Amino acid sequence: MKIFVSVGSTATPAQEAFVRAVEDRLRAEGLVPQTVGRTYFTADSPFTGVNTLMDACEGVVVVALERIFVEHGIEKRGGPTEAAFHGIKLATPWNQIEAALAYSRGLPLLVVVEAGLRQDGLLEKGFDWYVVSAPVDPVALSTAEFNGVLAAWKQKLGARTKKPEAKFNPAEMTVGQLVASLKPTQLWSLLAALSVSLAGAFALGAKLP
Repeated sequence: MKIFVSVGSTATPAQEAFVRAVEDRLRAEGLVPQTVGRTYFTADSPFTGVNTLMDACEGVVVVALERIFVEHGIEKRGGPTEAAFHGIKLATPWNQIEAALAYSRGLPLLVVVEAGLRQDGLLEKGFDWYVVSAPVDPVALSTAEFNGVLAAWKQKLGARTKKPEAKFNPAEMTVGQLVASLKPTQLWSLLAALSVSLAGAFALGAKLP
């Protein structure tokens, strides 16, 4: 089962080790991580590549890591609610784009956010997908919280890929299909009933003038 992993290019050895740990954990669960520019390459535009790859996947894992660090900044500058902030860490905007594409497709979504990263948009908790905040350390992928969230997310994967049972409609079946659908005991009962009916019909015919 292919899983789309939304993650930007890593900047530090710690980030790369964490992403590899996420990929290894997915493989250990019997899943195949797929990322544009990491395991999947295309000559199309990045957005086209993302859509093509996501259509072939059954779920999405977003790994939101620090891409931009703002030491000093101002939010809503010039307005009545202007506010200064310090030391803000932001993820790549592709995390938001790919999370939105996953949600619009109804794919089970799991978001892993680096601890201390600004959680806004689809990286926030409180929606109908799973969001886990974790330090950039492979050990964080073996905690009770992460294991529980991963198990719940995998259940959604299984529910999505389970094929619905075919509806039984005798009116749309041929005689051959009806006979083939019977269990052995049902078939013998049907043959016995037909034999009795035929015997009765012959007996009745013999008595008629």
